[in-house]
Amino acid sequence: MKKMISWNVNGIRACIEKGFLDVFKNMDADIFCIQESKVSEGQLELDLPGYYDYWNYAQKKGYSGVAMFTKDKPVKVTYGMGIEEHDNEGRIITAEFENYYMLTCYTPNSQRQLTRLEYRMDWEDAFLDYIKNLSQKKPLIYCGDLNVAFADIDLKNPKTNRKNAGFTDEERQKMAVVQASGFTDSFRYLYPDLEGVYSWWSYMGGARSKNIGWRIDYFMVSDSLKNCIKQARIHTDIMGSDHCPVELEIDI
Repeated sequence: MKKMISWNVNGIRACIEKGFLDVFKNMDADIFCIQESKVSEGQLELDLPGYYDYWNYAQKKGYSGVAMFTKDKPVKVTYGMGIEEHDNEGRIITAEFENYYMLTCYTPNSQRQLTRLEYRMDWEDAFLDYIKNLSQKKPLIYCGDLNVAFADIDLKNPKTNRKNAGFTDEERQKMAVVQASGFTDSFRYLYPDLEGVYSWWSYMGGARSKNIGWRIDYFMVSDSLKNCIKQARIHTDIMGSDHCPVELEIDI
């Protein structure tokens, strides 16, 4: 059994000041992934005994970035998709283990007025090709802030957000294609009808205290692994970021 955690920390240095290390220790995950680290190489030294750590930094300072901390040493670790136009924002780390691939991902946000929607669509197509190629070799688990609420059930106010970033028809269709291509949303696999459980809340207007949120953080698994999913949790009680950690327990 493997316990895996994914958390968009919205700045790892700020999150450390809000209790990240305690959360990390208490979770005791086999693999712990973060997104939106917002650090550059050399800006942070994290002492995490018992873990190997891997970082992918954005070229732009204070922006994006992902990291993966693993108890088991991977066979191989790669950064990005191997496509230059998509790999300068530090959005992907892929770790190859004996029986599966593990990937952490921070999907580009389409931004207000959808100024990056066209780029997001290109990125989605390239990412789908990338994960399909991986999954042909061995099963894939990928996690992260995927910046999309897939169904109406995945956000508090679907009607008023229909044309907003993260809930456009275009973004949701890309997620539908991912699922049709052989990948399962672990949380919805176990809890297809559970409402009111979100992983991100705006800092505006007391959204978190009112639970006006979105579920945009995921663990996706190759369909061949879906029967191995033992538990999927969203830790809405854990503070420190505008996102909360999400968890997967899987017998792999």
